[in-house]
Amino acid sequence: MKMKKIMALALTAAMTVSLSAAFAQADDTFKIGAIGPTTGPAAQYGSAVVNGAQVAVDEINEAGGIGGALIEYKGEDDELDNEKSINAYNSLKDSINMQILVGPTTSGCTIAVAEKTKEDNMFQITPSGSSQDCTKYDNVFRVCFSDPAQGEKSAEYIADKQLGTKIGIIYDSSDTYSAGIEAAFEAKAAEVQLEVAVKEAFTADSNTDFTAQLQKCKDAGVDLIFLPIYYTQAGTILTQAYSMGLDVQFLGCDGLDGMLAMDNFQKELAEGVIFLTPFDSNAEDELTQNFVKKYQEAYGETPNQFAADAYDAVYAVKVACEEAGVTPDMETSDICEALKKAFTEINIDGVTGAGMHWTPEGEPEKLPKFMLIKDGAYVPAD
Repeated sequence: MKMKKIMALALTAAMTVSLSAAFAQADDTFKIGAIGPTTGPAAQYGSAVVNGAQVAVDEINEAGGIGGALIEYKGEDDELDNEKSINAYNSLKDSINMQILVGPTTSGCTIAVAEKTKEDNMFQITPSGSSQDCTKYDNVFRVCFSDPAQGEKSAEYIADKQLGTKIGIIYDSSDTYSAGIEAAFEAKAAEVQLEVAVKEAFTADSNTDFTAQLQKCKDAGVDLIFLPIYYTQAGTILTQAYSMGLDVQFLGCDGLDGMLAMDNFQKELAEGVIFLTPFDSNAEDELTQNFVKKYQEAYGETPNQFAADAYDAVYAVKVACEEAGVTPDMETSDICEALKKAFTEINIDGVTGAGMHWTPEGEPEKLPKFMLIKDGAYVPAD
């Protein structure tokens, strides 16, 4: 009996040591999660975000981590669905005890998940959620330009470069991203004296046939069509415009990034299309070239703007954590409070912009770039 008691005590002690070691190990690593649609119609975006963040995590861990602490990282698929994005968030909390969220990728999902991160007071940085409402809470920051900023910059660019005198707009009124950019574009267009001759909307239920909208643009004699939409719908519009003999300048925003990688799309139809983006994969600076090389080696393709935004998001978290003295054993809420302040004080050079810094409202300050599709590749428009 005495021997059994000793063995029981020894087993209990061993289990206690084992559990203590597990908890110590858990407290030694930062837990960072990412969310995006890695399957479905927007998989180009979500996969890029999850993969871009992974490249940054791997680099940081190889260099010794954040203040000496390594990163445990996991990405989740939300299939471009708000409810599934919330499920992905809960899954990351359960599976890795997530402390910091990079994501979600799209605006609607970012807004939905922000309700949860606000309740938990978890720091959230979306690489590409561009709706103004994405950052309505003080715990949410973003790397990309907001929808209003994209709309305003696009109108200014068209006016400055004299790309069109009669403007047509085709947008998705059922999508917060598209509608937000359109509203800001139209307001700025009036300010810079651009004539918007045609404004045509579609919805998620009517996004396969755009001949009616294109015909109105053709009848009005527009010389530029603004497309604040995603590349999947833009590809259909370009195909149908070609079949109608409509030869005008097309200009869009970051949603067009990824168009050339679409399956069964004739790349020559995108010749001359211009879109706003903060990232140029052909840039010659060492930082960009290093990122592009590692991404290509890991995933067999050239990174797009979404991958670059996620890469910068992780590095911004690293710099902010080190600036604020954040350690992985801190409570999630305490990490959040420290990062909210630190993000307004850091200044970083990333692949999406030099000297990036953030306002207390979570908005990034950096210069935009416009890319041109030429000979089946992306090149600087200027």
